[in-house]
Amino acid sequence: MTKLSGPMVAPANGQAPDSAVILLHGYGSDGNDLIGLASHWQHLLPGALFISPNAPQPVGQFSAGFQWFPIDWDPSADRLANRQTGVVTARPVLEEFLNDLWSQTGILPERTILGGFSQGAMMALHTGLALPKSQQLMGVIGVSGAFLPPEQFGSDALAKPPVCLVHGDMDEVVDPNHSADADRILRDEKFDVYYHVSRGVGHGIAPDGLDFMTNFISAVSQK
Repeated sequence: MTKLSGPMVAPANGQAPDSAVILLHGYGSDGNDLIGLASHWQHLLPGALFISPNAPQPVGQFSAGFQWFPIDWDPSADRLANRQTGVVTARPVLEEFLNDLWSQTGILPERTILGGFSQGAMMALHTGLALPKSQQLMGVIGVSGAFLPPEQFGSDALAKPPVCLVHGDMDEVVDPNHSADADRILRDEKFDVYYHVSRGVGHGIAPDGLDFMTNFISAVSQK
């Protein structure tokens, strides 16, 4: 199985890490795209190790970047089915990465935040909510993504971490309604959901969205 690796930022306090923030980039990008977020959040988690792994597959002819799963660009393709198959196929690689991180560092799942942007958000939401209750994360962040519920979603066997959803209402790449649907689905299952819409924003992270995520991390890190 492919081993994930990518840019890292060591704990700001200079000590052994006591927590981790994992950031999953979008389609066609790489870990350098999101690792800069560490500078915004290190003051909240001074003992955190920040890691932004490159996705397991190179995109190839379209980009020098990576993908968590391929996208079928055929206009007649069923994009929902594509995403559902893709996240399920890619999830074991990310789960192995998390388990390796926890076993090698001693960091606990409950001291781990898993976040992502676009395709990375789909992976973060799907994987973070597919973990068993014994591996409940500190929080899960999905920006400009969609939620593909894992098998057994809603059962007592799976973890129910706090979830932060951020989406620009002018997103032309991933329909903003996907995050609205995720908010509804998760609240129906009694998840603690923080949901923010960035007005007039496309497929990206705006200052108000970044502030919202910062407030989320502040809240969950103090529980």
